[in-house]
Amino acid sequence: MDAEVMAINNGWAHIKYEVKGSSAQYAALDALGAKAAAVSAKYPGQADPLMWEGIVRSEEAAVASTLKKLGFATKARDLLIKGFKLDPHAGKGGLAMSLGVLYYRVPGFPIGFGNTAKAEQFLKAGLTNDPGGLDSNFFYGDFLKEQGKKDQAKIYLKKALNAPHDSRRPVWDAGRRAEVRALLEKLG
Repeated sequence: MDAEVMAINNGWAHIKYEVKGSSAQYAALDALGAKAAAVSAKYPGQADPLMWEGIVRSEEAAVASTLKKLGFATKARDLLIKGFKLDPHAGKGGLAMSLGVLYYRVPGFPIGFGNTAKAEQFLKAGLTNDPGGLDSNFFYGDFLKEQGKKDQAKIYLKKALNAPHDSRRPVWDAGRRAEVRALLEKLG
């Protein structure tokens, strides 16, 4: 299972950071989403495949047409919640963190299911599981920026840059660090 989940993980990173153009990304994510769903079905009751299927669907929402965005985001949320119920600590808190990201990036009622309080709760759970992590600190910093807390955001973004490098996931590691640096530069 671990190798299959890592293949989804690396496929996602390749699409997010190396495939250019939203239509090419959308097509690649759609194919990867089908593979991720097959891995989830192959390992029922396991949180990690659900987490990565949810992450792929969440990324698909980011590049989908306006009419399809909420559908993918809702599917991602449902997969992540299912995984969270199985193991709230899956992915060193990555599952909780991914839920938090959806809750702060999706619009709230009446358009979507976004919820700032839930976002913060899940993002903090992700930080508790991985206090020195690249993703956990990046997304909490981004969330704080969205809440207008620029100075606090910078603290978490700098912690993200100090996270250990992950040699098993070089494309993700380099891509995420570039996002962190760009956000820090934007914040001044």
